[in-house]
Amino acid sequence: MRAMLLDKTAPIEDRPLRLASIENPTISNEEVLVRVRGCGVCRSNLHMIEGDWLKRGFPAKLPIIPGHEIVGIVESIGKDVKDVEVGDRIGIQPLYHSCGTCEYCITGRENICKRKVITGQSVDGGYAEYIKAPYQFVYKVPDGLNDAEATPLFCPGVTAYKAVKYSNPSPGKIVAIFGVGGVGQVAIQIAKLWGAKIIAVSRSKNHLRMASKLGAYSVISPEEEDVMRYFKNINYADSSIVFAPSDKAIDQAVKVVKPGGTIVLAVSGSIKEFFFHEEKIVRAIVIGTRQDMREVLKIAEDGGIHISVESHRLEDANEVLRKLKYSEIESRAVLQP
Repeated sequence: MRAMLLDKTAPIEDRPLRLASIENPTISNEEVLVRVRGCGVCRSNLHMIEGDWLKRGFPAKLPIIPGHEIVGIVESIGKDVKDVEVGDRIGIQPLYHSCGTCEYCITGRENICKRKVITGQSVDGGYAEYIKAPYQFVYKVPDGLNDAEATPLFCPGVTAYKAVKYSNPSPGKIVAIFGVGGVGQVAIQIAKLWGAKIIAVSRSKNHLRMASKLGAYSVISPEEEDVMRYFKNINYADSSIVFAPSDKAIDQAVKVVKPGGTIVLAVSGSIKEFFFHEEKIVRAIVIGTRQDMREVLKIAEDGGIHISVESHRLEDANEVLRKLKYSEIESRAVLQP
């Protein structure tokens, strides 16, 4: 099969991914072999490829095939596979596998299992023509979505969903979203389904325009308006979600929430000051559980999520990632072998 291999972490400008011809994966009794129809290009792929996550232990092996949001067709199954058939169209999310026996796994929180395996970071991912996966961690894709449209549901879709769910939205509640690029735009759509009023905060005018189209109650550019003054004038937000990788955004997200409110961090960063007497709640999210993923697919099947995508050839992965790095891509990029 053809695959884009990473042999050594390096700046994307050095084109560290190489197109290679390698053997198809060999499946075990509980695995399925999937012919990839689409694999999303995510900023976390870029961080791993450029070596930003070496201290976190990623990539866990080299060479490695990146890519963790995947849609494809099942071509073969192991003898112990259940509920998955050859010909099924399935998706694979970042959570590739977990131990199944720890306190987190047995309580439906397998996304924080200490022995979890991450697609495209711990094991080979979807920048290839084929991928294998444990049958317990694949998901059937609704018929109403084409391959490219369905692919982003398996990372930005589930990430946005979990962040919004943690923010406890309800009719009339004000949710401030800092960073309304790809993931933030999905979060706006999901929060609206709960009846929340969304205040979108972003430095990108293009992203703010899209946020308005998606139904944000109000949009704010920090370069043109005083963010703190705005939220003070509306008696602050009930909760906030941060998708912008910025300590300043995190600081503002903490401060604009009223006492007793919730701040959800979908990025890493630092909180400069935190007033404990206000009893605010800070939650972090990384990847979704299997149940989160099923719920996202149901919302998408019902027409509640629409993600703008653009398709690219597998062999163009280096250039697509370079464009992503410099914010030259507005839609969600999908590699299609």
